[in-house]
Formats: sequence, C-alpha cells, structure tokens
Amino acid sequence: MDSITSSDLGDPPSSAANPILMGGVAEVDITPPVGLPLWGYAARSGPSRGILDPLFARVLVLEVGDQRLALVALDLGRPFGPASLESLRAAVRKSSQISSVLVVASHTHAGPIVQDEYPGGDTPHWETAALTKIAQAVDEAHWHSLPVRIGTGYGLVSIGHNRRRVNQDGTISWLDRNPTRIPTAPVDPVVSVLRVDTRDGSPLAILVNFACHPVTLGPDNFEFSADFPGVATKTVREAFAGKPVCFFLQGAPADINPFYAATPREQDAVKMRDWEGEELGREAVRVATAIQSREHAQASLQFAEDLMPFQLRWDAEEWRRSTLSAYGQAFSDSFLPRIRQEWRLPVVTFLINQRVAFMGMPGEPFVEFQINWRDRCPVRDVFFLGYAGGYFGYFPTIRAATEGGYGATSSTTWIEVGAGERMVNHALARTYEMLGRLRKVPDVTNW
Repeated sequence: MDSITSSDLGDPPSSAANPILMGGVAEVDITPPVGLPLWGYAARSGPSRGILDPLFARVLVLEVGDQRLALVALDLGRPFGPASLESLRAAVRKSSQISSVLVVASHTHAGPIVQDEYPGGDTPHWETAALTKIAQAVDEAHWHSLPVRIGTGYGLVSIGHNRRRVNQDGTISWLDRNPTRIPTAPVDPVVSVLRVDTRDGSPLAILVNFACHPVTLGPDNFEFSADFPGVATKTVREAFAGKPVCFFLQGAPADINPFYAATPREQDAVKMRDWEGEELGREAVRVATAIQSREHAQASLQFAEDLMPFQLRWDAEEWRRSTLSAYGQAFSDSFLPRIRQEWRLPVVTFLINQRVAFMGMPGEPFVEFQINWRDRCPVRDVFFLGYAGGYFGYFPTIRAATEGGYGATSSTTWIEVGAGERMVNHALARTYEMLGRLRKVPDVTNW
C-alpha cells in the first residue's frame, strides 16, 4: 500500500499554542462549449445541443497551520483522470502550498465525457481550461480564508429507490423508474449537512451529502445540466440570501435511482428534476438552519490518500468482448479504462477537529457501504463520498456480486469482488489511527 499524500497522523498540528481552523470558498463555471459528447448513457447518440443549466466547480479550502486541504466538488459525471488531477495538485501546491487536494463529482449524466486517457494523449481544451479555472479558485479560496467554526446536522428525505429489485426466486430485476414510490431496500434517506461559518456565525459554506444517482434527465436529453443536485444547491443558497457556497457531495448511490429516473424531456423531466432537487434542498435548509456551529479549542486537520492494490475481476479478453457486445465500441471507449491486470485505487480519509470524519471511494459504491461506514465509524459525525479522486466503475457488496444484476456482475464492474469492503475497513483503521487509538494502520495489502 502506497501513500500519495498524508498529513501528520499523530498529534494535531501544534505550530501555535491554540491552532485555529481557517476556511475559504470559491466557485467557477466550467460548462463546456456546446457540441461535445455527453457522458453516462450508452443509449444516447449525438453531441450536446445546448445548456439547460451551468456546470460548476466549487472549492472549499480548510487550513490548520501548514495543513491545507482543498475539497473540489464538480458538476460532472466523474472526476478528472490521474494526469489532470496531478497537474491540479502540482499547480496549487506551488501557488498556495496546498498540501492535499480531493476532487469529487456529483455523477450527473448530463455533463461532458471525462476519461482517464484520451485518444492521442491530448486532453480536451475544455478540460484544461476547467483545470486552470479550478486552480485559480483554489488560490482564491486560500487567499481569502479566515477563521471559521463548524457544525453538523442530519435530516431525512425520500426522493429515490433501490433500482435492484430482488425477486422471490432470488433473481434481480431492474427498477429504473419508480413513480408510484414502491418501498425498496436498502435505501439511505439520510441527508448529512456540514455548515462552515465565519466567527460571527454567518454561513460561508454548506455541504450537503446524500446518495442518489443524478439521472432524472435521461438519454434523450442533449443539454448540459447538473440535474437535481444543481437544483438542490440553488435552493439552499437562495434560502440563505445567496451568501454561502452550497456543495452537493454525492454519497454511495450505485444502486439508488431517483423516483423519476430517465424521464423523457417531453414528459416534464425538468419538472421532475426540480421537484427532487427542491425536496432535497429544503430538507438541507431545515437542517442547516438549526445547526449551531462552534469553534474547537484545539483545531486539527488530518488527511490521508492511500493507494490500495486490486486485481481485475474478470478474464481480460472475455471482459473486453462482453463489453463491446453489450455497449459497442464508442461507449466502451468513453466509459471503460484501458485493460490492466492490477489497479492501485486511491482511498481517502480525513478528519476535522478529531470529530468529523470523511471517507471517499473512487467510483460507484453500493449504498450499504455508506450505511456501514456510518454505523462503524468511531466518531459521531461522518460523511461518505463516492466518485472521489478517480473513477473505477461500480463497487458492489460481496452479496450483491453473488446475486448479479446491473452494477454487480456486468461489465460496469472491473475491480475484484470485496474491494468495497476492504476500502471501508481501511478508512476505519485510518480514522482510529488519526484518533490516536491505533499506533499504525494494519497492512491491508494482502487482505
């Protein structure tokens, strides 16, 4: 197991007698030009034709002494590839001495195609332009940071269902849309909110963590859109008179769809999208309004991004053939990675003030991982981030992998079974280490 970046995982920073938490925010429009192909649906053909609503990158920089973390939330289907992420890290490390950068994506299916590697090795112009804007936003957030205090709160909202329906005979059916709202399980209705305030109690940033696929707009949509998360963030911001930057942080939605998934545009898809986003946004507003943020006497910020080794799940040649048969060449080229036998996946853990714990998986985790992380984490306030630091397809639970169905046995999975369980266990061990309750994270390389 390799470590990409990690803060001092021992005692909290002690560069000052009473270290304080600093915070800054920024956001930039990264909407690409119309005419680029859209990401996320094999059934979609043709490039983008317009902009329904803009796509943003939102930046929160947190600092304690010389530990500086930039959290970048994208209105995209997935994070940028390794080379682009490294260029961003290098730029802000040089300009603002940012020690750690975490890039997450909302997973909207109405954003541009993003790939780890592009044909000919040429990164699209829109992506390089977006990376430049994001680096500038990180610098802006850093240079305008000020002492902050934080608080957390939790609510419940019902806008989605589990799209893998387990039948009485043990087979799995696909439940794409659920307009009559038939109860399904498992589903995680929890809305987790982190509020970052200035010292006078004014909200600077509101982070909303929730698990649901942003796929209300279906394959017949050819306009760029942040889908329901964009409506949710707008709802929150307007409720606070436009002052705080609102972040949507996608959770573990691999098997969770909104009730009105893939609604045709001619059947009021935008109306359905707005209903889902407003439901989520209003609950986040209710929770955020009730939060009483507090300063911590000994602020600390601890971060680790570790590379864990995993094997290819399938025989490489059989996997290639089945993927081409299922999706065709064009979609396979845009969605799937270059075949390799082993991958090293970034697993993120960070802890704020030894009280608020985050973990991130680099792909599409089944919702049970989010529930399991919350149940087992040694601190009360926990956040789970999907699509964090990279994209490596679906991570089904071991049980789901035996049952089958989309996201569990299809070509949308390429990492070995059990990867999700190992990543949650690793993040738990890291958190215990950060709390000083483990002297060293166990070697998980050969688990």
